[in-house]
Amino acid sequence: METKQFKAESKRLLEMMIHSIYTHKEIFLRELISNASDAIDKLYFKSLTDDKVGLNKDDFAIWISADKDARTLKISDNGIGMTAEELENNLGTIANSGSFKFKNENKLEEDNQIIGQFGVGFYSAFMVAKKVTVISKAYGSDKAYQWESEGIDGYTISEADKKSAGTEIILELLEDTDDENYTEFLDQYRLKSLIKKYSDYIRFPIKMECTHSRPKEQSEEDKEAKKPLEYEDYIEVETLNSMVPLWKKNKTELKEEDYKHFYVEKFYDYNEPLKYAHISNEMPAYNALLYIPAKAPFDFYSKEYEKGLQLYSNGVLIMDKCSDLLPDYFSFVKGLVDSEDLSLNISREMLQHDKQLKVIAKSIEKTISNELKKMLKNEREKYEEFWKAFGLQLKYGIYSDYGMNKEKLQDLLLFTSSNEQKLVTLDEYVTAMREDQKYIYYATGESAARIEQLPQTELVKDKGYEILYLTDNIDEFAIKSIRQYKDKEFKSVSADDLGLENDEQKEEIKAKAEENSELLDALTKALDGKVSKVTLSQRLKSHPVCLTSEGEISLEMEKVLNSMPSDQKVKANRVLEINPEHEIFTKLQSLDSTGDSDKLGKYAKLLYDQALLIEGMNIEDPVEFSNLICELM
Repeated sequence: METKQFKAESKRLLEMMIHSIYTHKEIFLRELISNASDAIDKLYFKSLTDDKVGLNKDDFAIWISADKDARTLKISDNGIGMTAEELENNLGTIANSGSFKFKNENKLEEDNQIIGQFGVGFYSAFMVAKKVTVISKAYGSDKAYQWESEGIDGYTISEADKKSAGTEIILELLEDTDDENYTEFLDQYRLKSLIKKYSDYIRFPIKMECTHSRPKEQSEEDKEAKKPLEYEDYIEVETLNSMVPLWKKNKTELKEEDYKHFYVEKFYDYNEPLKYAHISNEMPAYNALLYIPAKAPFDFYSKEYEKGLQLYSNGVLIMDKCSDLLPDYFSFVKGLVDSEDLSLNISREMLQHDKQLKVIAKSIEKTISNELKKMLKNEREKYEEFWKAFGLQLKYGIYSDYGMNKEKLQDLLLFTSSNEQKLVTLDEYVTAMREDQKYIYYATGESAARIEQLPQTELVKDKGYEILYLTDNIDEFAIKSIRQYKDKEFKSVSADDLGLENDEQKEEIKAKAEENSELLDALTKALDGKVSKVTLSQRLKSHPVCLTSEGEISLEMEKVLNSMPSDQKVKANRVLEINPEHEIFTKLQSLDSTGDSDKLGKYAKLLYDQALLIEGMNIEDPVEFSNLICELM
């Protein structure tokens, strides 16, 4: 029997495919099952117009059988089969497919499920097999043929015995090594698991004779003697795949319980999802099931968390977590996408550059955004539950990429409001703004309760203006990335100019500062570079002192940035503000007038440390702080 040689380029492609393209060797089973389904599809299509086929849809099946002693795995189908010429063309030339040719010749519609292709996918068998034998009989032919190969050295084609149309692929598995366990592909539980994972939604049944164990019947004497049970093995034919994907069923057939049960079972979550969406899209063509979990996974905000949707091609799993389908700010979404426009025989690396994938990803992103907006509008309580779990991720999404995504995400944000301590959107804040209000005011702190006590909020509250309480580390960075919302700028209550004072008030405080310029200079000097200046405050009503900042870096941003692992530390341009109407200012004026600069300096340090404590910041020398209190008391 003559051994035929692969072409030189085919040899190189085979070597590259085996060693590089597929990340996991288990993929071979998915590929061979897909090819079997493809072959059945062709004959089923022919049976619709040819009564001689003599088979209906229920007669078709794919069979899996494993022989541990012979170390062989067989995948069989009763599909269209192949002639000697087709074996030569489809298997003798790597990456040559009969499926696309069949589809084009028969002018099949896009929804016809030709999902695999002989070629690259078929040759994945050599990742696990030292020898591959294909026995095939084409529908309508009197002869069967056998194709056999041990890899890149070539192949043979000879006549064979086979009664009915279809194809058998027999893999003689490689021997186990220290690094690879090929015997696992002969284990029925492993095979069932792989079929469930990759081929659960192939639309023809995948069957296998499975061995089970059951107790033997006991005689009455054995029962009375309480003899231990004896067990016997028996064989049962099992259908290993569910065949009809939930996402391809008509929505009218399904209930809410169906979607929730699918989620819990498929994505191993103990909690039912907060929200789901069943999508059937035409341009681009794909089906999808998207879920928003009720709670964040324990590792969600860690480097270990892996985002992505399951990606299918006509019900065949291509990737378990396709990260390219989700932007980072929607990484909490779980689910799957099934598209007929994606090739089954593609690797992870090739998939990243697939144009169709990018179009689908853009559509998915828009769908998620619309679903969240609908939930915010129509199911506010549920949305607030979502926000507690994943709101932080949306804020990161605004801050990342220099605010490029703010238009997509800003209407989804919620912040605690000083009015009734409830969550509000930016739109709700702006809609409720008083006519004379110029800015969207915000304050930062560890908690709403802490912010509520901040001296800097006094003047804004006194004017009756609402304040947004920012309590997460990322909040102020996100706000600065947005800059303004509906033509309204954001303004920190610690900003140097709150825009609340009229010209007369500004002139009055300016005159008072000039009168006490020597005192303010002395206080600034006493603090020795800790602050850029000490000034009189217009924002304080009852409190004696507070810290504010000038420039882009606020006190809260300083805290956040310095908490990160870095050799470089940042420092806000700090300003110590003193309430000119408070009795402490009168005391300072008295010390200045008597020339007691030493005591004045001690008061300055004490007031500065008090301002730090109010801000939730550490004081540099707690012992000195304690001693100063005792001394001045």
